[in-house]
Amino acid sequence: MDDHQKRNLTFFTIGLIFMLSGIEYAVILPTIWKYLQILEAPPYFLGLGLSAFSLSGLLTGPIFGLWSDRSKTTKSIILFSNVFEIAGNFMYFVGYSKWLLLCSRLVAGDAHTGIGAGAGSSIFGFLTRSTRPEERAGIFAAIMAARQAGLLIGPAFNLFLRLCDFKLGPFVVNKYTSPGIFMCLLWVLLQFAVLAMYWDVPPIGSEEGAAGAVNLEMKREGEEAPLMGSDEEPVNTYRALGTDRSESSASCEMQPVNGASNPFKNFSASREFLREEVVVLLTAQFITLFNQTALETMVTPLTQRYFGFGELGNSLMYSLCGVEVILGFFFVRWLSSKVADRAVLAVGLVICCTACIWCLVFLCNPRGGYGWELSAFIIGVFLQLLGLPFVAVSQVSLFSKVTAEKTQGFSQGVRRSVGGLATILGPLWAGGLTNNLYIMLGMMLALLLMITVMTALSYDRLTEPRAVQCEHSSDSGG
Repeated sequence: MDDHQKRNLTFFTIGLIFMLSGIEYAVILPTIWKYLQILEAPPYFLGLGLSAFSLSGLLTGPIFGLWSDRSKTTKSIILFSNVFEIAGNFMYFVGYSKWLLLCSRLVAGDAHTGIGAGAGSSIFGFLTRSTRPEERAGIFAAIMAARQAGLLIGPAFNLFLRLCDFKLGPFVVNKYTSPGIFMCLLWVLLQFAVLAMYWDVPPIGSEEGAAGAVNLEMKREGEEAPLMGSDEEPVNTYRALGTDRSESSASCEMQPVNGASNPFKNFSASREFLREEVVVLLTAQFITLFNQTALETMVTPLTQRYFGFGELGNSLMYSLCGVEVILGFFFVRWLSSKVADRAVLAVGLVICCTACIWCLVFLCNPRGGYGWELSAFIIGVFLQLLGLPFVAVSQVSLFSKVTAEKTQGFSQGVRRSVGGLATILGPLWAGGLTNNLYIMLGMMLALLLMITVMTALSYDRLTEPRAVQCEHSSDSGG
Protein backbone atom coordinates (compact mmCIF):
# COMPACT_ATOMS: atom_id res chain seq x y z
CA MET A 1 0.00 0.00 0.00
CA ASP A 2 1.52 3.34 -1.04
CA ASP A 3 1.56 6.55 1.00
CA HIS A 4 -1.36 8.05 -0.91
CA GLN A 5 -3.66 5.13 -0.05
CA LYS A 6 -2.50 5.16 3.57
CA ARG A 7 -3.13 8.90 3.72
CA ASN A 8 -6.70 8.54 2.42
CA LEU A 9 -7.49 5.71 4.86
CA THR A 10 -6.00 7.74 7.70
CA PHE A 11 -8.15 10.77 6.85
CA PHE A 12 -11.20 8.48 6.64
CA THR A 13 -10.41 7.14 10.13
CA ILE A 14 -10.10 10.70 11.46
CA GLY A 15 -13.53 11.39 9.98
CA LEU A 16 -14.87 8.36 11.88
CA ILE A 17 -13.40 9.68 15.14
CA PHE A 18 -15.13 13.02 14.74
CA MET A 19 -18.38 11.39 13.61
CA LEU A 20 -18.39 9.23 16.74
CA SER A 21 -17.89 12.33 18.89
CA GLY A 22 -20.98 13.84 17.26
CA ILE A 23 -22.98 10.64 17.74
CA GLU A 24 -21.98 10.51 21.42
CA TYR A 25 -23.10 14.09 21.99
CA ALA A 26 -26.46 13.45 20.26
CA VAL A 27 -27.07 10.12 22.00
CA ILE A 28 -26.19 11.12 25.56
CA LEU A 29 -27.31 14.74 25.84
CA PRO A 30 -31.09 14.14 25.41
CA THR A 31 -31.28 11.75 28.39
CA ILE A 32 -28.53 12.92 30.75
CA TRP A 33 -30.77 15.34 32.64
CA LYS A 34 -33.44 12.71 33.36
CA TYR A 35 -30.66 10.26 34.28
CA LEU A 36 -29.30 12.76 36.81
CA GLN A 37 -32.78 13.32 38.24
CA ILE A 38 -33.19 9.57 38.81
CA LEU A 39 -29.87 9.65 40.68
CA GLU A 40 -31.30 12.52 42.80
CA ALA A 41 -28.90 15.14 41.48
CA PRO A 42 -29.74 18.79 42.24
CA PRO A 43 -30.73 21.07 39.32
CA TYR A 44 -27.31 22.75 39.06
CA PHE A 45 -25.60 19.39 38.51
CA LEU A 46 -26.11 19.35 34.74
CA GLY A 47 -24.34 22.69 34.36
CA LEU A 48 -21.63 21.50 36.74
CA GLY A 49 -21.09 18.36 34.66
CA LEU A 50 -20.91 20.24 31.36
CA SER A 51 -18.44 22.75 32.80
CA ALA A 52 -16.36 20.00 34.43
CA PHE A 53 -15.63 18.07 31.26
CA SER A 54 -14.99 21.28 29.33
CA LEU A 55 -12.46 22.15 32.05
CA SER A 56 -10.67 18.81 31.67
CA GLY A 57 -10.47 19.50 27.93
CA LEU A 58 -8.70 22.79 28.67
CA LEU A 59 -5.88 20.92 30.35
CA THR A 60 -5.52 17.82 28.18
CA GLY A 61 -5.48 19.53 24.77
CA PRO A 62 -2.08 21.25 25.12
CA ILE A 63 -0.59 18.26 27.01
CA PHE A 64 -1.52 15.74 24.32
CA GLY A 65 -0.47 18.22 21.64
CA LEU A 66 2.93 18.59 23.29
CA TRP A 67 3.25 14.80 23.36
CA SER A 68 2.48 14.51 19.64
CA ASP A 69 4.97 17.27 18.71
CA ARG A 70 7.77 15.59 20.65
CA SER A 71 7.00 12.04 19.51
CA LYS A 72 6.03 12.95 15.92
CA THR A 73 3.29 10.30 16.15
CA THR A 74 -0.46 10.51 16.68
CA LYS A 75 -1.65 6.90 16.34
CA SER A 76 -0.52 5.89 19.84
CA ILE A 77 -2.04 9.10 21.26
CA ILE A 78 -5.41 8.39 19.63
CA LEU A 79 -5.40 4.80 20.93
CA PHE A 80 -4.53 6.03 24.43
CA SER A 81 -7.16 8.78 24.31
CA ASN A 82 -9.83 6.33 23.16
CA VAL A 83 -9.21 4.24 26.29
CA PHE A 84 -10.57 7.20 28.29
CA GLU A 85 -13.61 7.32 25.98
CA ILE A 86 -14.26 3.62 26.57
CA ALA A 87 -13.77 3.88 30.34
CA GLY A 88 -15.84 7.07 30.64
CA ASN A 89 -18.78 5.64 28.73
CA PHE A 90 -18.68 2.42 30.76
CA MET A 91 -18.79 4.54 33.92
CA TYR A 92 -21.82 6.35 32.47
CA PHE A 93 -23.46 2.96 31.84
CA VAL A 94 -22.82 1.77 35.41
CA GLY A 95 -24.08 5.07 36.86
CA TYR A 96 -24.45 4.12 40.52
CA SER A 97 -24.38 7.74 41.67
CA LYS A 98 -24.48 11.29 40.35
CA TRP A 99 -20.78 11.64 41.16
CA LEU A 100 -19.88 8.64 39.02
CA LEU A 101 -21.91 10.17 36.21
CA LEU A 102 -20.04 13.46 36.63
CA CYS A 103 -16.69 11.62 36.59
CA SER A 104 -17.75 9.71 33.47
CA ARG A 105 -18.19 12.94 31.50
CA LEU A 106 -14.99 14.32 32.99
CA VAL A 107 -13.08 11.29 31.68
CA ALA A 108 -14.80 10.77 28.34
CA GLY A 109 -16.44 13.95 27.09
CA ASP A 110 -16.08 13.70 23.30
CA ALA A 111 -13.53 14.74 20.66
CA HIS A 112 -14.02 18.35 21.77
CA THR A 113 -14.23 18.04 25.55
CA GLY A 114 -13.09 15.83 28.41
CA ILE A 115 -9.81 13.94 28.61
CA GLY A 116 -10.80 12.30 25.33
CA ALA A 117 -10.40 15.74 23.73
CA GLY A 118 -6.62 15.41 23.97
CA ALA A 119 -6.49 13.47 20.72
CA GLY A 120 -8.20 16.35 18.90
CA SER A 121 -5.24 18.73 19.18
CA SER A 122 -2.88 15.95 18.07
CA ILE A 123 -5.11 15.20 15.07
CA PHE A 124 -5.22 18.84 13.95
CA GLY A 125 -1.45 19.02 14.33
CA PHE A 126 -1.10 15.87 12.22
CA LEU A 127 -3.45 17.25 9.55
CA THR A 128 -1.42 20.45 9.38
CA ARG A 129 1.80 18.52 8.81
CA SER A 130 0.19 16.11 6.35
CA THR A 131 -1.60 18.53 4.03
CA ARG A 132 -0.60 21.23 1.58
CA PRO A 133 -1.67 24.75 2.60
CA GLU A 134 -4.02 25.11 -0.36
CA GLU A 135 -5.96 21.91 0.47
CA ARG A 136 -5.96 22.29 4.26
CA ALA A 137 -9.15 24.33 4.68
CA GLY A 138 -11.09 21.84 2.57
CA ILE A 139 -9.89 18.90 4.66
CA PHE A 140 -10.68 20.73 7.92
CA ALA A 141 -14.17 21.47 6.55
CA ALA A 142 -14.75 17.79 5.75
CA ILE A 143 -13.61 16.72 9.24
CA MET A 144 -15.93 19.27 10.88
CA ALA A 145 -18.79 18.15 8.63
CA ALA A 146 -18.17 14.57 9.83
CA ARG A 147 -18.95 15.63 13.40
CA GLN A 148 -22.12 17.40 12.25
CA ALA A 149 -23.12 14.21 10.43
CA GLY A 150 -22.68 12.37 13.72
CA LEU A 151 -24.97 14.89 15.42
CA LEU A 152 -27.59 14.13 12.75
CA ILE A 153 -27.22 10.35 12.94
CA GLY A 154 -27.17 10.21 16.75
CA PRO A 155 -30.91 10.78 17.35
CA ALA A 156 -31.70 7.80 15.09
CA PHE A 157 -29.85 5.49 17.51
CA ASN A 158 -31.97 6.84 20.35
CA LEU A 159 -35.04 5.39 18.63
CA PHE A 160 -33.97 1.84 19.56
CA LEU A 161 -31.88 2.67 22.65
CA ARG A 162 -34.97 4.04 24.40
CA LEU A 163 -36.63 0.62 23.98
CA CYS A 164 -33.91 -1.17 25.99
CA ASP A 165 -35.16 -2.72 29.21
CA PHE A 166 -33.17 -5.74 30.40
CA LYS A 167 -30.31 -6.77 32.70
CA LEU A 168 -26.71 -7.47 31.72
CA GLY A 169 -25.31 -9.39 34.67
CA PRO A 170 -25.58 -7.05 37.66
CA PHE A 171 -26.19 -3.99 35.45
CA VAL A 172 -29.54 -2.57 34.38
CA VAL A 173 -29.84 -1.62 30.70
CA ASN A 174 -32.59 0.95 30.15
CA LYS A 175 -33.09 4.09 28.05
CA TYR A 176 -30.84 6.07 30.42
CA THR A 177 -27.92 3.64 30.79
CA SER A 178 -27.98 2.15 27.26
CA PRO A 179 -26.30 5.16 25.58
CA GLY A 180 -23.24 4.54 27.77
CA ILE A 181 -22.73 0.87 26.83
CA PHE A 182 -23.62 1.61 23.18
CA MET A 183 -20.95 4.32 22.90
CA CYS A 184 -18.50 2.12 24.82
CA LEU A 185 -18.90 -0.58 22.14
CA LEU A 186 -18.56 1.94 19.30
CA TRP A 187 -15.29 3.31 20.74
CA VAL A 188 -13.97 -0.27 21.14
CA LEU A 189 -14.73 -0.90 17.45
CA LEU A 190 -13.00 2.37 16.60
CA GLN A 191 -9.85 1.12 18.36
CA PHE A 192 -9.67 -1.71 15.82
CA ALA A 193 -10.32 0.73 12.97
CA VAL A 194 -7.44 2.94 14.16
CA LEU A 195 -5.13 -0.07 14.46
CA ALA A 196 -5.99 -1.24 10.94
CA MET A 197 -6.47 1.98 8.97
CA TYR A 198 -4.43 4.74 10.62
CA TRP A 199 -0.82 5.51 9.72
CA ASP A 200 1.48 8.35 10.75
CA VAL A 201 2.08 9.08 7.08
CA PRO A 202 4.81 11.51 5.98
CA PRO A 203 3.63 14.89 4.70
CA ILE A 204 2.86 15.29 1.01
CA GLY A 205 4.53 18.58 0.22
CA SER A 206 4.08 19.14 -3.50
CA GLU A 207 2.94 17.75 -6.84
CA GLU A 208 6.19 15.81 -7.10
CA GLY A 209 5.08 13.50 -4.30
CA ALA A 210 7.02 12.23 -1.32
CA ALA A 211 10.46 12.97 -2.78
CA GLY A 212 9.43 16.53 -3.50
CA ALA A 213 8.08 16.82 0.03
CA VAL A 214 11.42 15.75 1.52
CA ASN A 215 13.38 18.13 -0.70
CA LEU A 216 11.05 20.99 0.12
CA GLU A 217 11.28 20.32 3.84
CA MET A 218 15.10 20.20 3.68
CA LYS A 219 15.10 23.43 1.74
CA ARG A 220 12.81 25.11 4.25
CA GLU A 221 14.86 23.96 7.19
CA GLY A 222 18.23 24.88 5.67
CA GLU A 223 17.44 28.49 4.82
CA GLU A 224 17.92 31.39 7.17
CA ALA A 225 14.78 33.03 8.55
CA PRO A 226 15.96 36.69 8.47
CA LEU A 227 15.29 36.77 4.72
CA MET A 228 11.62 36.72 5.55
CA GLY A 229 11.90 39.44 8.15
CA SER A 230 13.20 41.85 5.55
CA ASP A 231 9.81 42.04 3.83
CA GLU A 232 8.42 45.56 3.89
CA GLU A 233 5.05 45.78 5.60
CA PRO A 234 3.04 48.77 6.78
CA VAL A 235 3.01 49.22 10.53
CA ASN A 236 -0.73 49.37 11.02
CA THR A 237 -3.41 48.40 13.53
CA TYR A 238 -3.21 48.14 17.27
CA ARG A 239 0.28 47.19 18.41
CA ALA A 240 -0.13 46.82 22.15
CA LEU A 241 1.65 43.49 21.99
CA GLY A 242 4.85 45.16 20.91
CA THR A 243 5.83 42.51 18.35
CA ASP A 244 7.11 43.28 14.88
CA ARG A 245 7.13 41.25 11.72
CA SER A 246 10.62 39.89 12.26
CA GLU A 247 9.48 38.30 15.50
CA SER A 248 6.42 36.93 13.75
CA SER A 249 8.72 34.80 11.66
CA ALA A 250 9.01 32.55 14.70
CA SER A 251 7.60 29.70 12.66
CA CYS A 252 10.66 29.82 10.39
CA GLU A 253 13.20 30.56 13.09
CA MET A 254 12.24 27.64 15.23
CA GLN A 255 12.52 24.98 12.54
CA PRO A 256 15.51 22.99 13.81
CA VAL A 257 18.15 22.10 11.24
CA ASN A 258 18.27 18.54 12.46
CA GLY A 259 14.84 16.98 11.98
CA ALA A 260 15.36 14.75 15.02
CA SER A 261 16.03 17.61 17.43
CA ASN A 262 13.54 18.88 19.98
CA PRO A 263 10.88 21.01 18.23
CA PHE A 264 10.59 23.10 21.42
CA LYS A 265 14.32 23.86 21.65
CA ASN A 266 13.94 27.50 20.58
CA PHE A 267 10.23 27.74 21.34
CA SER A 268 8.86 30.84 23.03
CA ALA A 269 5.17 30.91 23.94
CA SER A 270 5.06 34.71 23.96
CA ARG A 271 6.76 34.93 20.58
CA GLU A 272 4.46 32.27 19.13
CA PHE A 273 1.08 33.31 20.54
CA LEU A 274 1.38 37.02 21.33
CA ARG A 275 1.57 37.98 17.69
CA GLU A 276 -1.12 40.14 16.17
CA GLU A 277 -2.45 37.60 13.69
CA VAL A 278 -2.45 34.76 16.25
CA VAL A 279 -4.29 36.90 18.82
CA VAL A 280 -6.92 37.79 16.20
CA LEU A 281 -7.51 34.12 15.35
CA LEU A 282 -7.64 32.99 18.99
CA THR A 283 -10.11 35.79 19.68
CA ALA A 284 -12.20 34.65 16.71
CA GLN A 285 -12.14 31.10 18.10
CA PHE A 286 -13.32 32.28 21.52
CA ILE A 287 -16.07 34.60 20.28
CA THR A 288 -17.40 32.09 17.72
CA LEU A 289 -17.79 29.31 20.30
CA PHE A 290 -19.00 31.70 23.03
CA ASN A 291 -21.80 32.94 20.77
CA GLN A 292 -22.61 29.48 19.42
CA THR A 293 -23.00 27.88 22.86
CA ALA A 294 -24.89 30.92 24.17
CA LEU A 295 -27.36 30.60 21.29
CA GLU A 296 -27.73 26.84 21.86
CA THR A 297 -28.59 27.60 25.48
CA MET A 298 -31.08 30.29 24.47
CA VAL A 299 -32.91 28.53 21.63
CA THR A 300 -34.83 25.83 23.54
CA PRO A 301 -36.37 28.19 26.16
CA LEU A 302 -37.17 30.64 23.35
CA THR A 303 -39.00 28.07 21.21
CA GLN A 304 -40.91 26.84 24.23
CA ARG A 305 -41.93 30.35 25.32
CA TYR A 306 -42.95 31.80 21.95
CA PHE A 307 -43.87 28.80 19.79
CA GLY A 308 -44.76 26.01 22.21
CA PHE A 309 -42.23 23.58 20.73
CA GLY A 310 -41.97 20.21 22.47
CA GLU A 311 -39.37 17.46 22.08
CA LEU A 312 -40.52 16.65 18.54
CA GLY A 313 -40.44 20.27 17.39
CA ASN A 314 -36.99 20.86 18.85
CA SER A 315 -35.66 17.59 17.39
CA LEU A 316 -36.91 18.56 13.94
CA MET A 317 -35.40 22.03 14.30
CA TYR A 318 -32.00 20.62 15.34
CA SER A 319 -32.07 18.15 12.45
CA LEU A 320 -32.72 20.92 9.92
CA CYS A 321 -30.00 23.02 11.55
CA GLY A 322 -27.59 20.10 11.24
CA VAL A 323 -28.35 19.71 7.53
CA GLU A 324 -27.74 23.42 6.97
CA VAL A 325 -24.41 23.34 8.82
CA ILE A 326 -23.20 20.25 6.90
CA LEU A 327 -24.12 21.89 3.58
CA GLY A 328 -22.36 25.03 4.79
CA PHE A 329 -19.16 23.13 5.56
CA PHE A 330 -19.12 21.56 2.10
CA PHE A 331 -19.78 24.92 0.46
CA VAL A 332 -16.84 26.38 2.41
CA ARG A 333 -14.76 23.35 1.36
CA TRP A 334 -15.43 24.30 -2.26
CA LEU A 335 -15.05 28.03 -1.67
CA SER A 336 -11.71 27.67 0.12
CA SER A 337 -10.15 26.34 -3.08
CA LYS A 338 -11.20 29.52 -4.89
CA VAL A 339 -10.52 32.33 -2.41
CA ALA A 340 -8.13 33.04 0.48
CA ASP A 341 -8.93 31.91 4.02
CA ARG A 342 -8.95 35.50 5.29
CA ALA A 343 -11.68 36.41 2.76
CA VAL A 344 -13.77 33.45 3.95
CA LEU A 345 -13.29 34.62 7.55
CA ALA A 346 -14.36 38.17 6.67
CA VAL A 347 -17.52 36.95 4.90
CA GLY A 348 -18.39 34.73 7.88
CA LEU A 349 -18.01 37.58 10.37
CA VAL A 350 -20.22 39.87 8.27
CA ILE A 351 -22.92 37.17 8.13
CA CYS A 352 -22.68 36.60 11.92
CA CYS A 353 -22.98 40.33 12.62
CA THR A 354 -26.00 40.56 10.31
CA ALA A 355 -27.62 37.60 12.09
CA CYS A 356 -27.05 39.13 15.53
CA ILE A 357 -28.50 42.48 14.45
CA TRP A 358 -31.53 40.67 12.99
CA CYS A 359 -32.10 38.81 16.27
CA LEU A 360 -31.78 42.03 18.28
CA VAL A 361 -34.34 43.81 16.12
CA PHE A 362 -36.92 41.05 15.61
CA LEU A 363 -36.54 38.52 18.45
CA CYS A 364 -36.00 40.55 21.60
CA ASN A 365 -39.45 42.12 21.47
CA PRO A 366 -41.40 40.13 18.87
CA ARG A 367 -44.42 41.80 17.26
CA GLY A 368 -47.03 40.56 14.86
CA GLY A 369 -48.75 37.22 14.69
CA TYR A 370 -47.43 33.70 15.22
CA GLY A 371 -46.50 33.29 11.55
CA TRP A 372 -44.37 36.46 11.44
CA GLU A 373 -42.64 35.67 14.74
CA LEU A 374 -41.81 32.14 13.60
CA SER A 375 -40.52 33.44 10.25
CA ALA A 376 -38.31 36.01 11.98
CA PHE A 377 -36.95 33.30 14.30
CA ILE A 378 -36.21 30.92 11.39
CA ILE A 379 -34.38 33.65 9.45
CA GLY A 380 -32.32 34.58 12.53
CA VAL A 381 -31.28 30.96 13.20
CA PHE A 382 -30.58 30.40 9.49
CA LEU A 383 -28.25 33.40 9.33
CA GLN A 384 -26.45 32.43 12.55
CA LEU A 385 -25.78 28.93 11.25
CA LEU A 386 -24.88 30.20 7.79
CA GLY A 387 -21.93 32.18 9.14
CA LEU A 388 -20.65 29.41 11.43
CA PRO A 389 -18.84 27.20 8.84
CA PHE A 390 -17.17 30.25 7.24
CA VAL A 391 -15.65 31.41 10.52
CA ALA A 392 -14.94 27.95 11.98
CA VAL A 393 -13.05 26.54 8.99
CA SER A 394 -11.15 29.70 8.02
CA GLN A 395 -9.84 30.49 11.50
CA VAL A 396 -8.65 26.89 12.07
CA SER A 397 -6.96 26.81 8.66
CA LEU A 398 -5.37 30.25 9.13
CA PHE A 399 -4.20 29.37 12.63
CA SER A 400 -2.42 26.29 11.29
CA LYS A 401 -0.66 28.50 8.75
CA VAL A 402 0.53 31.33 11.01
CA THR A 403 1.89 29.08 13.77
CA ALA A 404 4.97 26.86 13.64
CA GLU A 405 4.44 23.53 11.89
CA LYS A 406 6.78 21.59 14.19
CA THR A 407 4.87 22.65 17.33
CA GLN A 408 1.46 22.43 15.69
CA GLY A 409 0.04 19.87 18.13
CA PHE A 410 0.72 22.13 21.13
CA SER A 411 -0.55 25.22 19.27
CA GLN A 412 -3.77 23.44 18.30
CA GLY A 413 -4.14 22.36 21.92
CA VAL A 414 -3.91 25.99 23.03
CA ARG A 415 -6.46 26.99 20.37
CA ARG A 416 -8.87 24.27 21.49
CA SER A 417 -8.37 25.26 25.15
CA VAL A 418 -9.42 28.81 24.28
CA GLY A 419 -12.49 27.30 22.61
CA GLY A 420 -13.11 25.14 25.68
CA LEU A 421 -13.12 28.23 27.89
CA ALA A 422 -15.72 29.77 25.57
CA THR A 423 -17.95 26.68 25.82
CA ILE A 424 -17.89 27.06 29.62
CA LEU A 425 -18.62 30.79 29.70
CA GLY A 426 -21.15 30.92 26.82
CA PRO A 427 -23.89 28.83 28.48
CA LEU A 428 -23.25 30.54 31.84
CA TRP A 429 -23.76 33.94 30.20
CA ALA A 430 -26.88 32.93 28.29
CA GLY A 431 -28.38 30.78 31.03
CA GLY A 432 -28.94 33.75 33.33
CA LEU A 433 -30.24 36.06 30.61
CA THR A 434 -32.86 34.06 28.72
CA ASN A 435 -35.44 36.59 29.94
CA ASN A 436 -33.32 39.60 28.99
CA LEU A 437 -32.37 39.08 25.36
CA TYR A 438 -31.33 42.69 24.78
CA ILE A 439 -28.39 42.36 27.18
CA MET A 440 -27.47 38.85 26.03
CA LEU A 441 -27.59 39.55 22.28
CA GLY A 442 -26.13 43.03 22.76
CA MET A 443 -22.99 41.57 24.34
CA MET A 444 -22.73 38.97 21.57
CA LEU A 445 -23.03 41.68 18.89
CA ALA A 446 -20.40 43.81 20.66
CA LEU A 447 -17.99 40.85 20.65
CA LEU A 448 -18.66 40.18 16.97
CA LEU A 449 -18.11 43.83 16.03
CA MET A 450 -14.86 43.82 17.99
CA ILE A 451 -13.44 40.76 16.19
CA THR A 452 -14.66 42.13 12.83
CA VAL A 453 -12.73 45.37 13.42
CA MET A 454 -9.68 43.43 14.60
CA THR A 455 -9.83 41.26 11.47
CA ALA A 456 -10.15 44.31 9.21
CA LEU A 457 -7.18 46.07 10.85
CA SER A 458 -5.03 42.93 10.74
CA TYR A 459 -6.21 41.70 7.33
CA ASP A 460 -2.79 42.09 5.69
CA ARG A 461 -1.16 39.89 8.33
CA LEU A 462 -3.59 36.99 7.91
CA THR A 463 -1.51 35.57 5.09
CA GLU A 464 -0.10 32.38 3.62
CA PRO A 465 1.84 29.82 5.68
CA ARG A 466 5.19 30.67 7.17
CA ALA A 467 6.95 27.76 5.49
CA VAL A 468 5.84 28.94 2.06
CA GLN A 469 6.94 32.49 2.85
CA CYS A 470 10.34 31.19 3.93
CA GLU A 471 10.64 29.28 0.68
CA HIS A 472 9.65 32.32 -1.38
CA SER A 473 12.17 34.47 0.50
CA SER A 474 14.96 31.94 0.01
CA ASP A 475 14.16 31.72 -3.71
CA SER A 476 14.43 35.48 -4.08
CA GLY A 477 17.56 35.53 -1.93
CA GLY A 478 19.17 32.85 -4.10
